[in-house]
Amino acid sequence: MSKHLLLSICLLAFCSTSFAQPSHAPAADSSATKVLFVGNSFIYFFNLPQVVATMVESQGGAIRVKKSTVGGSNLEQHWKRERGTRTMDLLESEDWDYVVFNNHSRSAIETPERFLLYGQKFAEKVKSIGATPVFMITWGYASNPLMQKEITAGYLNLAEVSGAKVVPAGPLFEQSRHWRPDLDLFHDDKHPSAEGTYLIGLAFYQFFTGKPPHDIPGTLKTKDQYGEELSLVFIRRPDALFMQQLVREFDWSDYQ
Repeated sequence: MSKHLLLSICLLAFCSTSFAQPSHAPAADSSATKVLFVGNSFIYFFNLPQVVATMVESQGGAIRVKKSTVGGSNLEQHWKRERGTRTMDLLESEDWDYVVFNNHSRSAIETPERFLLYGQKFAEKVKSIGATPVFMITWGYASNPLMQKEITAGYLNLAEVSGAKVVPAGPLFEQSRHWRPDLDLFHDDKHPSAEGTYLIGLAFYQFFTGKPPHDIPGTLKTKDQYGEELSLVFIRRPDALFMQQLVREFDWSDYQ
């Protein structure tokens, strides 16, 4: 055998070994619910999409999630492909069952016309590709819970005029703060803590599955592409049980 042929065989073997997909990489499930989350840090704090997916999978469901988020961004910037957003590309390149949006935390209060305009634009875009648009009602800041009334009204009006669905994260925050003021849902004045993200995740779990949350683990774990275990959140059992009961007993009728 010539040296050149031997070298070619060795190189081929090396490439095949070094760059093959891991044998334990999960296969795509064609029956899984496919969800794109669009927004800003209110979504990526404590990995909300992965928290939702792990909750669904813990109860035997199948869901695939992706996110398109830029800190501090609003939906106008996502629509216009500004600040490095990739939402339009993702909408046009993949098939989705649901697309979840949150706008900038003060947009419903400070820029209601643009809040409504770009919310409607995205709702129509999502419906045109055969998916369901969903708006996450955000929450008033830790320093000003009185924001909630105006935020909720803005999102409910948007849902009504656009034919979109809503998930009432902010109203759930409001009720939790009433019943359990000791349970800190905030990482800082605006962003959700691990507990806040867990509560939002429970709301999305019920929305996507149609099942009230029971027996959702307080410690949520997933795996990376190499099969290594990753811990997402650690919630005390009494707190997890309280939040599950809160979501089960919440009056969803105003948000359907």
